[in-house]
Amino acid sequence: MMARLAIPGGTSILGVAGAILLAAGCSGTDPQAEPVEFTVPPGASFSQVADTLVAHDLVRYPFAFRALARVRGDDRGIRSGRYRVPADVGWFQLLDQLVAGRVVTVPLTIPEGFTLRQIAPRVAQVTELEVEDVRRRIEDEKAGEEWQVPGPGLEGYLFPDTYHFAPGVSLDTVLQVMTDRYRSFWTEETRAEAEALGLTEQEATTLAAIVQAEARHEEEMRVISGVFHNRLRIGYLLQADPTIQYALEERRSRLLYADIEAVEDHPYNTYTQPGLPPGPIGAPGRAALEATLDPAEVEYLYFVARPDGSHIFSRTLAEHNRARVNARREWDEIERRRQSGN
Repeated sequence: MMARLAIPGGTSILGVAGAILLAAGCSGTDPQAEPVEFTVPPGASFSQVADTLVAHDLVRYPFAFRALARVRGDDRGIRSGRYRVPADVGWFQLLDQLVAGRVVTVPLTIPEGFTLRQIAPRVAQVTELEVEDVRRRIEDEKAGEEWQVPGPGLEGYLFPDTYHFAPGVSLDTVLQVMTDRYRSFWTEETRAEAEALGLTEQEATTLAAIVQAEARHEEEMRVISGVFHNRLRIGYLLQADPTIQYALEERRSRLLYADIEAVEDHPYNTYTQPGLPPGPIGAPGRAALEATLDPAEVEYLYFVARPDGSHIFSRTLAEHNRARVNARREWDEIERRRQSGN
């Protein structure tokens, strides 16, 4: 049988208040004990919450706890969710946490450049949904309109960042937070920068996604952006390998001309289709977006990747062809060393 709280001073108000304060500050639990986790279901009454806290040995005197909550006005402000608190937590701290809704959260990290196909499993884990159900929802062509992003869908608009959500959070909540984070980038200033470059928000995000995919080193982003802006300005095809990878829907370690021919008429094939593709090929981060809106003033029209992820930039096709030969030699040397075990 649970011990009753003895109220000193008879039934006076001061006596009751003193007893409540005494109980609130004395949990009687070992401060070295493991933290306690409990769940407040949606719609639970305060009495039910108090019973849960008693069952987890966080409250020894439920009458006094309820009285304290009523005095503070907290008995109607408890939020549902999964909580984790110290075993010796005081009542004031406990009520503060319940009213503030400081629930247990898990991180959701979306790296820069991730596609919807790559994002879906991570979102499924935090929402506790099936991956295919998440994919079906986020890959819906109408999702862009639903979440008020430029589209054509959500590709490129679930902003890469680390978020924290309660386990089992709704998919709608996740999508709202991620698209809000994307929209926060677009201020009057960034929109003006895009307009000065002759780009819409959608076009800028699309180009930023290509810059993100091409750049292994952030310090090269503005130069890569400058190359693409130059090619767009004079009407050259972008010829960006990442758009071919996107069109293929299955990443290749090394692209061949046969891969380009396999998606010859695909709208994302920038080797055959002029201008920008219809939409982003992944989620660009802030650095790529900023580089797209502030390209380096360079004369380069070409670049080729080296094994360390850096690029050789060239002004003319002749220079570019020589750079490709040099880069190929570096790649071949890496492969030779790999095969020889050195």
